[in-house]
Amino acid sequence: MEIKAILENIVSDNQLHAKWLNTLSYMENAGAKKISASEHKEQVNLIILKHAAEEHRHAYYLKKQLDKLDGDLCKTYTNEELLAPNHTKFYLNALDVAVCRYLKQHFNLTGYELKFGAYLFVTYAIEVRADELYPIYQDVLTQAGSKVNVKSIILEEEGHLEEMLNQLKTFSPDWEEHANLVIKIEQDMFSDWMQGLALQTGIAIPAVN
Repeated sequence: MEIKAILENIVSDNQLHAKWLNTLSYMENAGAKKISASEHKEQVNLIILKHAAEEHRHAYYLKKQLDKLDGDLCKTYTNEELLAPNHTKFYLNALDVAVCRYLKQHFNLTGYELKFGAYLFVTYAIEVRADELYPIYQDVLTQAGSKVNVKSIILEEEGHLEEMLNQLKTFSPDWEEHANLVIKIEQDMFSDWMQGLALQTGIAIPAVN
């Protein structure tokens, strides 16, 4: 399934585009809350605070982009105002659960250490995904001559990815091997999400690239 084809179809329809922006906003907000939930009660470093704040700001920024589309659209995160709402709402939670299970098995982590490990690997996988998805979306926006843009988010997500890499290197000398397995877990969930989007937006292509 071509991600670009799906996004072109979405951007060409104002209602779908509004729901897409709102869906991205929901996911950024969910990510910010996940980061905050992983915090230690006392040992909170600057990177975690920065990352959570920027994810919240991305959620706000994407919501504000709705003003550039015609109509009074998508004021909430109810299912009716999201694309593929079931996939969207379970995507991050399902990834978090799967990664926690993996880390328990391979590192025997519990408590805060498990939460923090999951934060590192889940966030890394999401940043890798964002590093692919947002530039494709921006290309589609530019080609369509849309007033919406996500260039500032692209720059910040690139910074987030570098920060996660630095933290993972201190987490485990074999971090890359484990991160690649987490990426595969995320890929399956992303593929399911794209299938959900394709069905809702009228595109039927068999496999995600």
